[in-house]
Amino acid sequence: MNKAFNVNRYKICLSIAVFLLVAVSKQIQAAPTVDRPNVILIFADDLGPGLLGCYGQQVIRTPNIDRLATEGIRFTNYYGGVYCAPSRWTLLTGMHDGRVGGWSQTRPGLPIQRDSGRITQQEYERRFAALKANANPIAENEVFLAQIAQRAGFETAQFGKLDRGFLTWHQRVKRFGWDFYEGYFDHQRCHGFYPPYLWRNGQRFELPGNTRADCGKTSEKGDEPIGYGGQTYSQNVFIEGIVKFIRQNRDRPFFLYHPTQLPHGPVSIPELHPDFADAPNLSLAEKKYASMVKMLDDHVGRIMNELKIQGLDENTIVFFTSDNGHELYYGPKDDYRAQRLPDGKPANLTDRKWRTSRHGDVFNGAGGRAGLKRSGYQGGMQCPMIARWPGKIAAGTETSLLSSHYDFLPTLADLVGQSTPAGKDGISFLPTLLGQEQTERHDHIFVFNRFAAMGSSALIANDGFKLVEARRDQGVFQLYNIGEDNEERFDLASRYPDKVQRMKKIMQQESNSPRPDLAPAQP
Repeated sequence: MNKAFNVNRYKICLSIAVFLLVAVSKQIQAAPTVDRPNVILIFADDLGPGLLGCYGQQVIRTPNIDRLATEGIRFTNYYGGVYCAPSRWTLLTGMHDGRVGGWSQTRPGLPIQRDSGRITQQEYERRFAALKANANPIAENEVFLAQIAQRAGFETAQFGKLDRGFLTWHQRVKRFGWDFYEGYFDHQRCHGFYPPYLWRNGQRFELPGNTRADCGKTSEKGDEPIGYGGQTYSQNVFIEGIVKFIRQNRDRPFFLYHPTQLPHGPVSIPELHPDFADAPNLSLAEKKYASMVKMLDDHVGRIMNELKIQGLDENTIVFFTSDNGHELYYGPKDDYRAQRLPDGKPANLTDRKWRTSRHGDVFNGAGGRAGLKRSGYQGGMQCPMIARWPGKIAAGTETSLLSSHYDFLPTLADLVGQSTPAGKDGISFLPTLLGQEQTERHDHIFVFNRFAAMGSSALIANDGFKLVEARRDQGVFQLYNIGEDNEERFDLASRYPDKVQRMKKIMQQESNSPRPDLAPAQP
C-alpha cells in the first residue's frame, strides 16, 4: 500500500513538474528575450519623413540618420501627434492624446515677460504660483516613460525641450523620472536658439554672449544675418552635454532622451552648411533651414561615433523619430496658412489639398502627403521612426506595422526588463524590432486634434483604412485606404458608409476619454 502510494505521489509530482515546465516554456516563447541595452531616443521637432534621405529627400543629404536605417529598421506606418505638446504627452505617458489631459498643457511665456521687464519678479512669482496650482495634476499612481527605466536601475537623462510643455519646473521634471536634465523649461523660449540661460538639475546656468530675453528669436521671414541672436547656440550646448553624459555613464545602463529643437523654426543657425552656402536656387531662409537639418544629422553622427569610442555601440539601441509632421519655416508658409495654391486659387479638402510636393516647398518636407503640422491628414501626423541595434535588429529592414508614440513606453519596458503598467494604450513593438512574430497589434491608432484648419482628428485602423474628421463644424468625414493611397487622394466614404459609421463611433468614444491607467485598482 505504501509502495502504491509512493508511485502515485511520484506520478503526481512528475505531472506537476511537466505542467510547470510547459507553462514556463510558453512564457519564454511569448516574450522576447533580450539583453538589457542602453537606450537612446532622438526626438526631432517638426521634422516630416520627407526631409530624410531614407524616406525620399532629394536636396538635403542626411547620411548619419540614413545609416541608422541602413543598419537597422525603418517604419513606414508610424504616427505621432499633430502638435508638439500632445505628441510629447503621448510619448511620455504611453496613452493616446485623446485621453483626458492629453491637450492640457500649461501656458508658456512667463519667463520671457519677466526677463524683458514687462512684469516684475514679484508679479512673475505670483503668476507662476497660480499656473502651478492650476496645471494639469499628476496622479500619485501615474507612471511616466523615464520611470520605467529608473525602476530597472537605468540612469535617465534628457537634453533639450524638457518634458511635454509648455512651461515646466524642476519638481515636475523630476516627477517625470529624470535623474539628470539640461534644457529649456519654457517652450516659448525654445523658439530662439540663443537663450541667456538654461536649466540643469534645478540650477540655472548662463550662456556666454546671449542677452536677448526672447532667446534670439528671428522673424518668420528668416532674413536676419547668419548667427543673429547671440553667441552660444543652444544645440551645441546640448550635444556637448550628451557626449559628456555618455562618457560618464559608460559603465552603467542608461536611457538618454534628446528632444531637440531642430529643425523647428523660426530659422536660425550659427553658420550655413557648406552644402548650401552658395546654392543659387535657395533663399537665405531655405539655406538656414537646410543647415539646421544638416546640424541635426551631424549631431546624430557625433552620438553614434561616441558610442563606438566608448565601446557601447553594440549594447545600445538608438531610436530616431519626430514629434509630428512637417512644418514650414521658409518658402510658401503664408500660402499654406491661407490655403492658397500656386495659381492663386483656394485649396480644398477634396481634389485640391495643399501638398509640399506641388506647392512651393523646395524640400518637399511632407513627401507628397497632404497637409502639415496641425493637420488631420498624413502630412500632419505621420512621422519617421528608425531603430538600430547591431546584432539584434536586422540591417536594412522595413516594417509597415501600425504603431505610434504611445507604443514607445511598453517597448522600453520590454527592453529594460520591466512590466508595462496596467491600462496603458501602447503595445510593445520589440518583437517586430527583433524580427519575431508581432502577436499583439493595434486594432486602431487614434490621433486627437483640436485644430481644424486642414482636417481634425483621425483614426487609423489595422486594415489600412483611415477616417479623417475633415470638417468638424459640418460633421464631414472622409475615408482613405492609406495602405494603397498614403497621399489621401481618393475619398472612399461613399463606397463604405458602414465602415465610416463604425470608425466614427470609435473616434467619438476615444475623444476626451478617461484614462484606464489611472483607474483605481480592483480588489
